[in-house]
Amino acid sequence: MHRRTLLALLATSLAAPAFAQDNAATAVDQMAAPAGPLPLTPEQTDLVNQISAHNSAITSMTGKFLQVDTQGSRIEGVFYLQRPGKIRFRYAPPSHEEIISIGQGFYVIDRAEKTQYAYPQDKVPLRQFLDEKIDLLNAGFVGMADAAGYVSVMLEDDTPIGTVRVSLVFDKDSQDLVQWVLTDPSGVDLTFSLYDIQKGVQIPPAYFFLNINDYNRVEPK
Repeated sequence: MHRRTLLALLATSLAAPAFAQDNAATAVDQMAAPAGPLPLTPEQTDLVNQISAHNSAITSMTGKFLQVDTQGSRIEGVFYLQRPGKIRFRYAPPSHEEIISIGQGFYVIDRAEKTQYAYPQDKVPLRQFLDEKIDLLNAGFVGMADAAGYVSVMLEDDTPIGTVRVSLVFDKDSQDLVQWVLTDPSGVDLTFSLYDIQKGVQIPPAYFFLNINDYNRVEPK
């Protein structure tokens, strides 16, 4: 898997129920990205703040994810989230890769090759979405759109690879995150969908333990 794509996956965090992936994808297609930051009405501002508060209240969850790139390649896996600061993505075979944050940095590890790529916490796009309190209006907000029962909140963040844009797609009724679309500096999109979600679960501490000494230290390319 391309390291640049893996870094882009770190651009956001999670909160989601099971959902119809095709419907969410259609909603994204119908939402045009703004050219720059746009003024919000009081109602829109209130809605974004409600979404921030709703997702901040979700302190732990587990579920499955589906990643689709612009070539249509699909890969699935499972994830574990515990706020503040902890997330683990585990890709399904044949991949041996995982992304782990334990609150002090992000690591992309390969269990087969015994390698790890380390990224400082403050260099990962949208790392603030793992914070105890989410504040979308102060997380690189550039605009929002509303279509087909979904709300898309567009954010930008400066990263080591350039400016990354993320469209976070929320179910308008539940205010749960159902999907996000990452656009890297070259314009390539990566769609990331969540399903089979369980919230408020107890996650064993071992799921967020990473013995770095088990892996060779490799700097990101």
